[in-house]
Amino acid sequence: MNRLFGFMLFLLVAFMNEGRAVAAENQEIYQLHQGDRVLISVWREATLQQEVVVLPDGSVTFPLIGRVEVAGLSTPEVEQRISAMLKKYIPDPIVTVVIVGIEGSRAYVTGKVLHPGSLIINGPITVLQAISLVGGLDRFADESGIKVIRATLTGQEILPVSYKDIVSGKNVSTNIKLKPGDTLVVP
Repeated sequence: MNRLFGFMLFLLVAFMNEGRAVAAENQEIYQLHQGDRVLISVWREATLQQEVVVLPDGSVTFPLIGRVEVAGLSTPEVEQRISAMLKKYIPDPIVTVVIVGIEGSRAYVTGKVLHPGSLIINGPITVLQAISLVGGLDRFADESGIKVIRATLTGQEILPVSYKDIVSGKNVSTNIKLKPGDTLVVP
């Protein structure tokens, strides 16, 4: 009986850890965007602790090293980048970057929805979730004309959304994940 209980406990713990590993693997790592606020500190260097805002060009300014490109990077990547740049001035710097505010990660919903406005994107958010967060479509919305406008390096990309197919479950391929800066238009 004790052996059976021990074996069952072992299996329970093993499966619980398996689920955590899969969940962690599926999470997307947050990347910094324009307007985000981060606290950068260097261990044992009290004068090198500063809260900074990611500028419109995607950079921050930090003592000794000046301008550093951080937009599109995760906090560990920023830590590595700043640490490498500080090595000229400090032997083996240990840099910590903590996100203080994610104000820059916004998508916009405009048109015939109940509460148009901006949404802070903390993690993956789909078109359908965004519509839900703004209160849903109003009764005059043109479900067939919904689209996402996304900025690209060469201009803008228009991504059509098939709202009826998403809601019915027929085809959810146009229930795309919104990215910071996207505008969801509901005519």
